[in-house]
Amino acid sequence: MEFDGLFPLNEPGGVRTALPAGAESPGFTTWSEDSPLPVRMRPAGLDELVGQQHLLAPGAPLRQLVTGTTPMSVILWGPPGTGKTTIAHLVAGATDRKFVAMSALTAGVKDVRTVIDTARRERRAGGPPTVLFIDEVHRFSKTQQDSLLAAVEDRTVTLLAATTENPYFSVISPLLSRCVLLTLQALNEDDVRQLVRRAVTDPRGLGGAVTLTDEAEEHLVRLAGGDVRKALTALEAAAGSAAAQGATEITLATAEQAVDVAAVRYDRDGDAHYDVTSAFIKSMRGSDPDAALHWLARMLVAGEDPRFIARRIVIFASEDVGMADPQALLIATAAAQAVQSVGLPEAQLNLAQAVVHLATAPKSNAVTTALGAALADVRAGRGGAVPPALRDSHYPGSRGLGHGRGYRYPHDDPKGVVRQQYVPDDLIGADYYRPTDHGAERAVGERLPRLRRIVRGPSAGPAQPSPSGGGGSKGPSDNGPKVNDSGPAAGEDQP
Repeated sequence: MEFDGLFPLNEPGGVRTALPAGAESPGFTTWSEDSPLPVRMRPAGLDELVGQQHLLAPGAPLRQLVTGTTPMSVILWGPPGTGKTTIAHLVAGATDRKFVAMSALTAGVKDVRTVIDTARRERRAGGPPTVLFIDEVHRFSKTQQDSLLAAVEDRTVTLLAATTENPYFSVISPLLSRCVLLTLQALNEDDVRQLVRRAVTDPRGLGGAVTLTDEAEEHLVRLAGGDVRKALTALEAAAGSAAAQGATEITLATAEQAVDVAAVRYDRDGDAHYDVTSAFIKSMRGSDPDAALHWLARMLVAGEDPRFIARRIVIFASEDVGMADPQALLIATAAAQAVQSVGLPEAQLNLAQAVVHLATAPKSNAVTTALGAALADVRAGRGGAVPPALRDSHYPGSRGLGHGRGYRYPHDDPKGVVRQQYVPDDLIGADYYRPTDHGAERAVGERLPRLRRIVRGPSAGPAQPSPSGGGGSKGPSDNGPKVNDSGPAAGEDQP
């Protein structure tokens, strides 16, 4: 069984060899000067661990796991670069436990059983307990996971498993129920920035041999996307590039050249954020899928919160497509759900599909305009009491007040539509919604006049504007519930 270079094991005299499958190790080897920067910068103790504060409180499961105060089996679930392997290193450093590491990419049932049998013999002989670390545990088959159940149940081994996949889908329920699930969060930008700065000055890292400009630092932090391993790998590459040029400062150009990713000019809290968002929305509104995909890519590469992008797409589906393609809202909300359940990078495809659909869909802002006109009337104080026939008649005494009297139940009519007043007296005849002839809304536009004639009666004339002057098709500069241009949306939380 190979260990993929992640888990080199100690040998007497400092010689590193890959031990046979099932061989035990007191822990990982210590780093050397030629180890990768992320390896050299691994915390030596819990006090150096950055992020995951929700798991580090006194008595919390993660702290108990590392200190060995409670022999609990744990599954670590989190995106890459959040510290799963680092936590395994900290556990391996415990002096009273034997530590065995394996990767689910290469280990099989035989390897797992060998470790368990050895651990059982040593425990019976009075030896130390065994901690079994399995990386990428979601890659184990059901049979392989089943082979762990009895040993975890009777604590022959203490299981420490790491996965980037949702364990509720990738780990069998019996094993999951025998373990404590710890969810690691992606590091925020401040956490990554702290670790990058530490690596620049710490003797284990670059030892102050180079400095980092603010622009280069921001680029590395943004490039990481919460993955500190990615940030430190890029930093090491940039430091090597600077050294090759005889420079002692890592500039933005050096960092870009080293990692071959251009720094996207995009300030998530400044004008560029709103400018790019505005261009994204207006490209979809203008039915240019290619431009919309470009702006989407700009936001994704810059590290924009995908949930923010998804929210804007959902808003756009109703604001600018509306009834011209009712499926647009379903596709947009499905993409937003995919962002929540799948996450990046795969959810980029879901966002892109939604963007292309919305950009190429027929457009109508008739729903937006209708809502704007209705809101204007309400804010102007228009709209009297609820007509008596529509009032709630279910509570005792309501009938005596005349509630529900005269109400006509539409399903009793063969057409399913009856003449009845649904609006307050001072809004009779107000037409808020005016369908266009775009896409599926054309059929709605053909049907709506007939519905209005039935509901309002034969005396209903041609469509009338609302009392406040609403109705009609408005352009981008008109009043209405504007929610999707360059500025923050009404009620929209900012990333």
